Amino acid sequence: MSWKTGITKIEAGQIRLRGYDVTELMGRLSFAEAAFLMLKGEKPSPAEGRMMDALLVSSVDHGATPPSSQAARLILSGGNPLNAAVAAGVLTIGDSHGGAIEQCAKIFQEQAAREGDVETIAEAVTGEFRAAKRRMPGYGHRIHKIDPRTRRLYELAEEVGFGGRHMALARAMEKQLEVQTGRSLPLNVDGAIAAVISDMGFDWRLGKGFFILSRTVGLIAHAFEEWTREKPMRRFLLDDSEYDGPENRSL
Repeated sequence: MSWKTGITKIEAGQIRLRGYDVTELMGRLSFAEAAFLMLKGEKPSPAEGRMMDALLVSSVDHGATPPSSQAARLILSGGNPLNAAVAAGVLTIGDSHGGAIEQCAKIFQEQAAREGDVETIAEAVTGEFRAAKRRMPGYGHRIHKIDPRTRRLYELAEEVGFGGRHMALARAMEKQLEVQTGRSLPLNVDGAIAAVISDMGFDWRLGKGFFILSRTVGLIAHAFEEWTREKPMRRFLLDDSEYDGPENRSL
């Protein structure tokens, strides 16, 4: 049985990505636009290309404290090569770190497909999550009271005339969370990305892919900085650890 793929065609002296000669794309498409082409199958419009670029820049890094950054530095510090360190960082990305884009996009896409106005849908969905005592992904942030990246993504969407039902639903749910919980839980960058990629027609299952594509650049930077600035086998967070096991004992 032959293995079929509609992504890349390779022949002697020629590489075609989604049907386009790679040499024609080089210098004409930005990396973000090429990523859009690879994931979506078609070249982006100017508005889509600009939004795609902003999405990838928004999550490129968030300091040395996230699990993925620490993992990349830790593996490098143990004497492993750059690729192993970056791979370790990527493998740390999961449902609790970087997974909110996927989770949130799934909610937005399923709920936006329902009939009715987004305000009514948002009220119902928020109520369902509260009744089930489930945390709504994509809202609130451990550091930022208002995520500046969310504001910029929405500003850019308005500038380029982009946006739709999913982004409107995301905002409506933000209001409902405050009404129903009595707390301010603003849409964070993960939720904003989820709303934007949903309006751009991307499947929610690509959510983690967007985070990986963006954050890998930051992981390379962290691993390289660890390699070039720190001594090997560095003791990470040792001062923050406290032993609480059994007292000294003997056999």
